[in-house]
Amino acid sequence: MESNGERTRVLVFASGDEKGGGSGFQELVEFSRTNPPVLDAKIIGVISNHQNGGVCRRADALHIPFDYWSGPFDAKAYRTFVEKYQADFVMCSGWLKFVRGLDPAKTVNIHPGPLPRFGGPKMYGHYVHEAVMAAYHRGEITQSAVTMHFVDGIAYDNGPIIFQMPVLIRPDDDAETLAKRVNEKERAWQSYILNLVVHQHIYLRNGQVFYKGDAPKRLFY
Repeated sequence: MESNGERTRVLVFASGDEKGGGSGFQELVEFSRTNPPVLDAKIIGVISNHQNGGVCRRADALHIPFDYWSGPFDAKAYRTFVEKYQADFVMCSGWLKFVRGLDPAKTVNIHPGPLPRFGGPKMYGHYVHEAVMAAYHRGEITQSAVTMHFVDGIAYDNGPIIFQMPVLIRPDDDAETLAKRVNEKERAWQSYILNLVVHQHIYLRNGQVFYKGDAPKRLFY
């Protein structure tokens, strides 16, 4: 929550990889700096498990404090980072490690596929899109989705869903073309929905998601 007139403080966890990644993190920062801001919060740091990868390079260019984290990825360490940065909220944007030990009401993840079906420790990046396309070709589904949810720390990609935007699958799609369309939706919605969360227009209470005013209700997949 905001205090002493300061903007809400958001700490980002973003894996990226050795060569690139971190575009979601970059857009969180950029949309916090628009006038007026799409994300009316302050990105106060970013954590990655790649020391000199894409996230680090983007953080340097954006003048955002960066921490390399090689593990262990346990609850105590997660809480240590939150305390170090005095973060009000945590945003997992392309973070591939299991999150534990944090307040679910203050911890949000974005996932490039429909949850809960296409979630889990092996469901990230192109693996999600390949699994979705396989299900599409079997006639089981007609669309993918971008999903944002509160992180409960019980399992990978688990917790009450905040928002789910369907993404059309076209007959000539493959995993790569679908990924491009999903990523466009992720970039379009991540900062906007996170802004509603940090300002309590969308909030978690007793394991249930609540919406205030004109906040968009969850779109069910």
